[in-house]
Amino acid sequence: QVQLEESGGGLVEAGGSLRVSCAASGRTFSSYVMAWFRQAPGKEREFVAAIRWSGGTTFYANAAKGRFTISRDTAKNTVYLQIDSLKPEDTAVYYCAAGRSTVFIRINTGAYDYWGQGTRVTVSS
Repeated sequence: QVQLEESGGGLVEAGGSLRVSCAASGRTFSSYVMAWFRQAPGKEREFVAAIRWSGGTTFYANAAKGRFTISRDTAKNTVYLQIDSLKPEDTAVYYCAAGRSTVFIRINTGAYDYWGQGTRVTVSS
């Protein structure tokens, strides 16, 4: 049974940094892409970043370039999202997702088979 468990969310002041984690278990993810999405109150879930488990190639939403860094630790089966220079508009529930790797990294939620329960990030101004 595949499980994705996020952690690391919390309340942070604007300008600060935060790293959220996603511990993955239940299968081998070598042929998967791991992604982070977020959902702000009243908005649709949106793609933030993704990383190929094998090789570590990364891909970011345009809005995430520069302040967000996705990485993975294959030994710990964990994916991370580092967020720097946090802004109040980064307030959202951050979700980890896993989907089968394809030629192009996909950014739609339907491309991902497994999801975590989310971790809430609140940025105060």
